[in-house]
Amino acid sequence: RRIYIMVSLCIKTNNNSTIDYLMLHIGKINLENIVFVKKNFSKYTNIIVHYIGNNIPEFYNELASIITNCIIDKYEDSIIYKLLLLNYFYFDEIDMNIIKDNCKLLMENNHSDTASIENHINNRKKYLWASVLRYISYNKAIFLDGFITFRISEYINCLDEILDFAVSQFVVNREYAEFIDMLRLYISSRTPCTEIIHLIYLNEEAILLDKQKNVITLAKNNLDKCYLSDISFSTNDYALNSLLTLLPSKLIIHLISPADDFINTLQVIFGNSASICTDCEICKIYKSLNKTKGSY
Repeated sequence: RRIYIMVSLCIKTNNNSTIDYLMLHIGKINLENIVFVKKNFSKYTNIIVHYIGNNIPEFYNELASIITNCIIDKYEDSIIYKLLLLNYFYFDEIDMNIIKDNCKLLMENNHSDTASIENHINNRKKYLWASVLRYISYNKAIFLDGFITFRISEYINCLDEILDFAVSQFVVNREYAEFIDMLRLYISSRTPCTEIIHLIYLNEEAILLDKQKNVITLAKNNLDKCYLSDISFSTNDYALNSLLTLLPSKLIIHLISPADDFINTLQVIFGNSASICTDCEICKIYKSLNKTKGSY
């Protein structure tokens, strides 16, 4: 003869969207002998859940998952915004919304190029679920707003780290955009010094040719400190610096390898002066040389 035990939990909230979410998903729990009801009490709505059965751990696991997903779905945005107001109050409203959206995008993609941030993204839900499970296993009622404010510190810490990273990305991207604008202004204010320059882009490195197709030696000890001291374009720093010195009226970019951030940057900086080529005689020669080199 099996012995059945009844366990109960009361979830308190006055958020109608949260109430609808909880009622819908509690109804989908794949366990028998669950009874739940919604009752208005004072200024809060109580969702009361009873379970009579012998699989209590599974009941709590399911309920913890529902509450965890509810907090992420219904409260995470406002938590991030409050962290922004607390730690980054000096940004204006537009910047805050961009940072918040970037933060959400990081978490939705569930990926970051930085290992520690990726760990925080992956762990935030685990920490939240563990906090919820621990709490409902030892308490008969959970007031969601109070729980979110005082009981999920590990989850909040993860969000804090992710938000810090999103802010850093935002600042770097804004500084990069300002840098590009400065270079565009610099180019537009100067008279071109050179008629045509060919840029061969091969294996993520640039080779410059003059009008007569002769290789241009890249200046490696005269970087324009006014423009390039704090910005790095990998091995193409010198190519960019040479282009800023030579100021071609026409820049033809021969893509032997696919375009990347460096090529995109050149197109933005030089605007209509830059054009892309993939199938001229120069392209064919360098494609052939690259193919021959790769066969050794």
